[in-house]
Amino acid sequence: MAAMAAADFTAGMDKGMAVLESFDTERQRLNATLAAQRAGLTRAAARRHLLTLAHLGYLETDGSYFWLSAKVLRFSGSYLASARLPRVVQPTLNQLAAATQQSFSAVVLDEDEVVIVARSGVYGAPQRVTAYGLHLGARLPAHATSTGRMLLAVMEPVALRSWLAGRTLARLTTTTTTRIADLRRQIAEARRNDWCLARDEHELGVKALAVPLRNMEGRAVAALNVVFGAGAPADDVQLQRDYLPVLIEAAREMRTLL
Repeated sequence: MAAMAAADFTAGMDKGMAVLESFDTERQRLNATLAAQRAGLTRAAARRHLLTLAHLGYLETDGSYFWLSAKVLRFSGSYLASARLPRVVQPTLNQLAAATQQSFSAVVLDEDEVVIVARSGVYGAPQRVTAYGLHLGARLPAHATSTGRMLLAVMEPVALRSWLAGRTLARLTTTTTTRIADLRRQIAEARRNDWCLARDEHELGVKALAVPLRNMEGRAVAALNVVFGAGAPADDVQLQRDYLPVLIEAAREMRTLL
């Protein structure tokens, strides 16, 4: 995040966005008390922001509880229509899916989560690979995903130490990595290999293989992955042999476009 002068910072906007970001898959409906707890505000302040956001059309309400309206999709729609990364990678993702009958995604890191900014269709295969789905804009915990670990692996050491400091790793399945020391080892392995395989950590029965997407300056701007559900190769070595060259070649071809 770019530094800015204190005089240029608008505290009201910061608080309003904090309230808006309080809504997620765990809490789709919030009242003033819950929003205050999640946004770190007083109940009175949270209530004012909720009412303002409802007045502007970004929230709907029954008078007590509030929930997101379709208007918030204007932001994601504008991003997907105008941002360079999704437009550049989409044709390649579609080609990969058509050739392999698997699902491919381009993913970026946003604080402690990864966000899908482009994804392929799954030609001739079920659209949902996981229980959560893999739709555009889906947010997944970075520590439990192949793309998250890959993007952490390409971080500068100082930035990675800051990301890991004091962090609690949520358990999502019985095999999710929850110890920082174990995550450090996994990140170091991904850095050495320049690819990352995650299995059964975000959801049981799901594997994903990821590589970094770099631009011509060598900076990783995203990660590319392929996700396998039921019917995936049981042998990790076979999975890597069959799909890692596909990912690496696609990343190489896209490099001049990024």
